Amino acid sequence: MTAVWENLTIDARDPSRLARWWAEALGYQVTVDKPDEVEIRRTPDSVPGLVFVPVAGPKPGKNRLHIDLRPADQEAEVERLVDMGARHVDIGQGEVEWTVLADPEGNEFCVLREREE
Repeated sequence: MTAVWENLTIDARDPSRLARWWAEALGYQVTVDKPDEVEIRRTPDSVPGLVFVPVAGPKPGKNRLHIDLRPADQEAEVERLVDMGARHVDIGQGEVEWTVLADPEGNEFCVLREREE
């Protein structure tokens, strides 16, 4: 028997705001909206979901785990996400084919190049 990946939980100073940002970024929908947790999923029954929970303090440093996005057009997606409030960050990645961004609360994620056929 194996386990099913249900959720990825993300600490947030403003869980509702950050969940809605990620829902827009990913084309997801809010499926749970409580003061102590906000969950988003592609559809209510799909897994995994992203769950945002409140924390009091600021993010302490670089993420130990991050999301990679692979859009059809990397340049257009980076521009869209930056227009939504993401920002470019340097985490020591050097010259790479992906772009490292941070969401509005500073959580790093990568926007990969288009998949080559």
